[in-house]
Amino acid sequence: MDLTLTPEDRAFRDEVRAFLAENLTEEMREAGRLTCGPFAEFEYGQRWFETLAKRGWSAPAWPKEYGGPGWTAIQRYIFDVESAAASAPAFSIMGTRMVGPVVMKYGTDEQKQKYLPRILSGEDVWCQGYSEPGSGSDLASLKTRAVRDGDDYVINGSKIWTTFAHHANRMFCLVRTSNEGKPQEGISFVLIDDFDAPGITVEPIILMSGDHDVNQVFFEDVRVPVANRVGPENEGWTVAKYLLEFERGGDTYSPGLHAHIAHLKRVAAAERGDDGGRLIDDPGFRRRIADAECDIIALEHVEKQILCDLAAGRQPGPASSMMKVVGSETLQKAAGLTAEAVGYYAWPDQKPARHVGSNAPAVGPDHAMTALPSHLNHRAATIYGGSNEVQRNIMAKLVLGL
Repeated sequence: MDLTLTPEDRAFRDEVRAFLAENLTEEMREAGRLTCGPFAEFEYGQRWFETLAKRGWSAPAWPKEYGGPGWTAIQRYIFDVESAAASAPAFSIMGTRMVGPVVMKYGTDEQKQKYLPRILSGEDVWCQGYSEPGSGSDLASLKTRAVRDGDDYVINGSKIWTTFAHHANRMFCLVRTSNEGKPQEGISFVLIDDFDAPGITVEPIILMSGDHDVNQVFFEDVRVPVANRVGPENEGWTVAKYLLEFERGGDTYSPGLHAHIAHLKRVAAAERGDDGGRLIDDPGFRRRIADAECDIIALEHVEKQILCDLAAGRQPGPASSMMKVVGSETLQKAAGLTAEAVGYYAWPDQKPARHVGSNAPAVGPDHAMTALPSHLNHRAATIYGGSNEVQRNIMAKLVLGL
């Protein structure tokens, strides 16, 4: 792994910085600063995605043959670092980093031609139909049923914790097409094209922070063409595992975490400790910041190795589980420290003031508005994408041979 910046890489970094300075509007930057969960307010994240698409940068990890920029691992990392530092709004990765790579690997030529260009442009907004009530970490126990009827599957069941389903027009979905053999052997991977189709109902789930990011989706006799299946029937588990490696390991935590720590230091410099001095000068609190920062540096090295593996055509494997565990737990640690630093100003419900362009007055300093909602939202980080308990089991089996 060689991630030393070459003159070409430094030139690329300057190009990215210039692009961000020219194209990131103040509204988009504000959306980035006000983000309390994995993604920014949808309108501004999508607007930024479309801006990147016009430049050909909406899917940094995609090869040129599918419309991507063909960047190296270090170029993708530079882009993530500079975007986080500039407060670029985080947009949904369901299309570019999840279903897109699956279609490239397992899709037919017709599916590639149909879906990949629309993912790149942002015309299609995807959501993920994996988890169900009672089938989260034990995903193989899913019960949403797809029964063959001529050239269609007829789908009945429910999916839950479906991020941005209220904005999406397409879903990639795991369905049960057989009850024979092991539970994993009867699952198929299908693409649902029309989210306004009869029989699909999206019900909101409001989080503790007051945000509406996730939903429950119900299917009642929804017809999906068999041609929309990716991979062979009853072999969707293999496709699903491939996608999960990208969900857990294809993204990077450390650029955003470095930005979070920088924000935490500014907050701690502005807030007061128990002795009346600056909180950042308190030895105990400063030590806890340093501890989180050490975790981020260690995580950064793992992420860079995974990026190099992906660039060489190798799947992340169990390393993606390691990155997911460390990244999510460090994210929780940093968010918790920020909420603690703000103190009692973290408690007021300030959701109206957290919208871009809002004229609702803030209670306390501006940096207090997002502290508690961010802390609450990130409590789910160790659950979504496969709970950390499951990730530790994967590492124990595949790395330690237990």
